Amino acid sequence: MGVTNLRVMGGSELSADGGLQRAFNRPDGTQDVDLMAGLDFLLVEMAARGMKAVVYLTNFWDWSGGMMAYLSWVNDGRTMVTNDPSAPWPAFPEYVAGFYTTPAAIARYHAYIRTVVGRTNSISGVRYTDDPTIMSWQLANEPRPGGDPVAAAARLPAYYGWIEGTADLIKSLDHNHLVSTGSEGLMGCLERADCVARAHAPRSIDYLTIHVWPHNWGWLDYRDMARTYDAGWERSTDYIRQHAAFAGLLRKPMVVEEFGFPRDGPEYGPGSPTTYRDRFYRSLLEQVAASPGLISGSNFWTWIGGEEAGWGRSIFRPRRQAADPNAHHEPAGWYNVWAADTGTRGVLTEAAQALQAV
Repeated sequence: MGVTNLRVMGGSELSADGGLQRAFNRPDGTQDVDLMAGLDFLLVEMAARGMKAVVYLTNFWDWSGGMMAYLSWVNDGRTMVTNDPSAPWPAFPEYVAGFYTTPAAIARYHAYIRTVVGRTNSISGVRYTDDPTIMSWQLANEPRPGGDPVAAAARLPAYYGWIEGTADLIKSLDHNHLVSTGSEGLMGCLERADCVARAHAPRSIDYLTIHVWPHNWGWLDYRDMARTYDAGWERSTDYIRQHAAFAGLLRKPMVVEEFGFPRDGPEYGPGSPTTYRDRFYRSLLEQVAASPGLISGSNFWTWIGGEEAGWGRSIFRPRRQAADPNAHHEPAGWYNVWAADTGTRGVLTEAAQALQAV
């Protein structure tokens, strides 16, 4: 397909309340040696294919443990689960955002960063700090300052401090690689332009990131694509343009590093239609290609490859409801790109060829 950049998990946390069955980092401060070796293998195989990696180091969401796990490790196991009916939104993001004001949790996270950034690849013998396969270290997947506008606004100084402090730490360990936030942009920053600007302002943050999720954010209704698709696309393209303007003001590049669109539904398995997804992918990727001075690249969510035979298997604990690699609150296969999705693969191949010609 011509894909040259992968955004990959380089940090996950073992949680007693669900999430992944195995994780890189454990409550006792040790790491899963097999998973660490797996990251080594991934980087070696990517290098052989001329690919670059954006490595994110934890998660705001609990499907991989994330900040919630770090909090539970230092507060006697207290935790909360996404979409718990007994704790209506925005209880979950508000609770998780307590991470930014919990020094003990941040210390555990920083200790893991020192471990992984300072690692030497067990296969190639190359130090991660010297590995050209790594393009960027990323603070987290979708770090938010919270969910309640008033409470989260009061937390913004701690949020900004966590971003700058962590980015500075990574730069002190590794002078060779870029550092990024993993932010969604406005939708992950209280829909405040000043929040996006301040979060990406530190010198140790090298570029802006945004994510685009038109269905998750209520910009369209997947049950009525014929009527709502156009409005959803307009919201999406405006969102991208707005953040490109922010990047211009900060004089930093921008990457649309995560975008997802549901299958036509109501079925999500291999062979189910992707008519509107293909249309959305094509439009977004054309916008990226047409903005080389503003937008430096894009990553779609998510490739699952030729796993049709394993449909229904889950990397999550039994109580979770999704097959890999989607988050547990999303229907299995909803955002997956299967190897059998020839239409979507064709769109991605055309986009890669167009970018190579720029």
